[in-house]
Amino acid sequence: MITDTFDRRTIAKMEVALERACLLLPTGSDKHNARRIIASKIIECAHRGDAALSRLTEVGYAAAVQLNCFGQSVRKKEAAN
Repeated sequence: MITDTFDRRTIAKMEVALERACLLLPTGSDKHNARRIIASKIIECAHRGDAALSRLTEVGYAAAVQLNCFGQSVRKKEAAN
């Protein structure tokens, strides 16, 4: 469990980073799945020992942008068909 791996301070920073990154997501049915993907990227970063809020947020933003770009290209392909 995540609470066994990280201290409270790190978990709090991870939560802030996740919330910040999720502000970049469009609303919709895929938001829960997108949050899980972003959270996993943030957790990976913290596991590597990089638990600064700025770095966790940066990783979260990068994941959100990547998800948005991928989602847009899938929607464009669906609309073309």
